[in-house]
Amino acid sequence: MFESKSGVLLIGGVGFFVIAFLSNALVPALMYRHLPEATVTELVERNSNLKYQFEDLSHRYPEQFAKYYGEPTQENCAEALRLGRQTYVNEGCWHCHSQFIRPVSREEDRWGPVSKTEEYQNELQRPVMFGTRRVGPDLCREGGRHGNDWHAAHFFKPQLVSHHSPMPEYPWLFDGSPNEPNRRGLALITYIQWLGSWLESYPYYEEWEPISAKPAP
Repeated sequence: MFESKSGVLLIGGVGFFVIAFLSNALVPALMYRHLPEATVTELVERNSNLKYQFEDLSHRYPEQFAKYYGEPTQENCAEALRLGRQTYVNEGCWHCHSQFIRPVSREEDRWGPVSKTEEYQNELQRPVMFGTRRVGPDLCREGGRHGNDWHAAHFFKPQLVSHHSPMPEYPWLFDGSPNEPNRRGLALITYIQWLGSWLESYPYYEEWEPISAKPAP
């Protein structure tokens, strides 16, 4: 069997699989095993951009925020981050959005610098959501690019802010209109605004103009 053409191809295929596993999985795991993995609480404590965004949510949606989270404390922010990631996974957002900028196809021109290992050494990046395809943009640097009101309108009805978007609507993340995000809606916005917030290039705005002021049709 191993002297035939099919046998050679079989051995070659298995060999390439082993090489790929060692180079892309085992070797990196051994190289970076000494790096500590930050908890969600630690991520909140060291991230002023995230704290700003969470507090901004409490000002923009005071009744909803008070109902579901009370005060914009670090503990509540950590709770929102965990729920936000869980909601992101449960709603299948990772199917259409990747969270890893690859060193191929001029991705740096579209999304910024190639993703670094240390960006994924934390509880919220386990496992890393590389994505299956890019129907929508890569989101690993999405935080700060749009205001919280934009994200609320986008989750409620994407076409309100992106006319030709194929993204589905998520009205169950709200108690009614885009002005009323519920617990999971606020959490998902918090998680999205966290992505890339640890970078010096994070866009920081003193104030955003609300664009979701109109009631639901």
